[in-house]
Amino acid sequence: MKNYERINTVPQKGIEKKKAYLVGGGIGSLAAAAFLIRDGHIPGRNIHILEEKQVIGGSMDGAGNAEDGYIVRGGRELESRMECLYYLYGFIPSLKNPIRTVLDEFRQLNIEEPIKSHCRLIEKCGHKADFSTLGLSFEDIMSLNKLLLVNDGKLNGVTCEQWFKPEFFETNFWYFWRTMFAFETWHSVLEVKRYMVRFMHLIGGMNQLTGILHTEYNQYDSMILPLVTWLENQGVIMEYETQVTDLDIKVTDSEKTVERIYVKRNEKEEIIETTANDLVFVTNGSMTENSTFGSTHKPAILNRNGKERGCWSLWEKLAKKSPDFGHPEVFAGNIDKSKWMSFTMTITDNTTVFDHILKLTGDAPGMGGVVTIKDSSWLMSFTTFKQPHFKNQPNNVQVLWAYGLFPDNVGDFVKKKMCDCTGEELFSELLYHIGLEREIPKILASSKVISCMMPYITSQFMPRSKGDRPDVIPKGSTNLAFLGQFTEVPNDCVFTVEYSVRSAMMAVYGLLKLDKEVTPVYEGQYDIRVLINAVKTMFGNKEISIDKLIGTVLSNTGIK
Repeated sequence: MKNYERINTVPQKGIEKKKAYLVGGGIGSLAAAAFLIRDGHIPGRNIHILEEKQVIGGSMDGAGNAEDGYIVRGGRELESRMECLYYLYGFIPSLKNPIRTVLDEFRQLNIEEPIKSHCRLIEKCGHKADFSTLGLSFEDIMSLNKLLLVNDGKLNGVTCEQWFKPEFFETNFWYFWRTMFAFETWHSVLEVKRYMVRFMHLIGGMNQLTGILHTEYNQYDSMILPLVTWLENQGVIMEYETQVTDLDIKVTDSEKTVERIYVKRNEKEEIIETTANDLVFVTNGSMTENSTFGSTHKPAILNRNGKERGCWSLWEKLAKKSPDFGHPEVFAGNIDKSKWMSFTMTITDNTTVFDHILKLTGDAPGMGGVVTIKDSSWLMSFTTFKQPHFKNQPNNVQVLWAYGLFPDNVGDFVKKKMCDCTGEELFSELLYHIGLEREIPKILASSKVISCMMPYITSQFMPRSKGDRPDVIPKGSTNLAFLGQFTEVPNDCVFTVEYSVRSAMMAVYGLLKLDKEVTPVYEGQYDIRVLINAVKTMFGNKEISIDKLIGTVLSNTGIK
């Protein structure tokens, strides 16, 4: 968005009578509520967020205490070109200092404490592996080049393993890629293309995570809490333990209008009558639906319930009403290909782990990013957060986070499948791989571990075709919009906070027909400097002429 388009909208006639109902309390709904107030001028008291759980925030969570253990299921990586996200947090006040915004403090933190990893890969029980280059062959580079240039329509349903040769999956590039974004070989290569295009400006720093940003605390405390606080101060009504079970939608050849919302509160069915003047926003699908938790002495049991799936169940009902509402079964139909596990370690009065990791990586907590264990059978990665990671975290407590992409594999130290392991067994496997096998009993004695199994965590990457994700505003919709990771947002990338916030901006501006442009997706791929840097990085940072470089990129593409 150019400054010329960065305008303040004029309140529409009768806007004070319009109501909005937002199904789900994730970042998509919270952002939509904020845009409804700031740009749509709808009074906060007219906005209802309907959340089935007891806490708001969706997948951007963070909870617990030092006694019982802390838990974060995961965290989305951030970078500087998430334009919709920073527009949002550019007007949300900081909880520390109300005259500053969340964006002000976030930017200052990352200037003062930038991420730059000095150890992206380890192997052989705590030894650094070579991560200096992407390790791509000429053939690998040509496969990536072809992927960038091929028409999206030719990638419908195509997986990574169908596109790339087996040798590609042994490169540093793939280790970096899959552990930053949680890609599997059976996932959609179309999503790989979108990531390649969208984040081309970051490829040069991929081996050290330069350009990746972090928050002061976990993303609930740093991002969700100040946003929820602002919304509540504006009068937005947060309705907890309120499950939306269905919508009545009038569907004709030219129109789709929500006429009523069915909800369940305290096991009682209720109906919310809506009019064409009201707005309804639905988060269809969730990465963290049906998550289950384990403890230090108990494993997290995979929830395979196909009937009680929250927003997935709602989307399935809606999809039967119109083909324009997408196909949820494409994403949620095979949890064994969309699941993985994470675990959060709370360590009290023992600095051995963090001291060892600092010595191993050379990175202070919060400034190194994710480290991947290259020879882990579970393909584990871990992150040492900036401490404290929780606002209520005591000074004598440290919080560490890890995850594994292969939960059905047997461990290298703990001879069990990852999915069958207790928290202390998961932590033991990690300690073995980072070179602390002898210290395991002492460290476990001062630790609490909470594990989490997430059946749908990478469901948004499942191979798909056009129409499987519904448009944010379906064809003919008068008052219904979809939000979140399972909507179709052209040119942007799922599994990012930006994607959900962008869908919210598109939904609000579109349904209200605001005279304001949705902030465009950053298009670094059209900047020759970005292109040259990306290709140079792929070739191992070798010095090559621009003429030769451009000729190599365009070879065998039909472009002359």
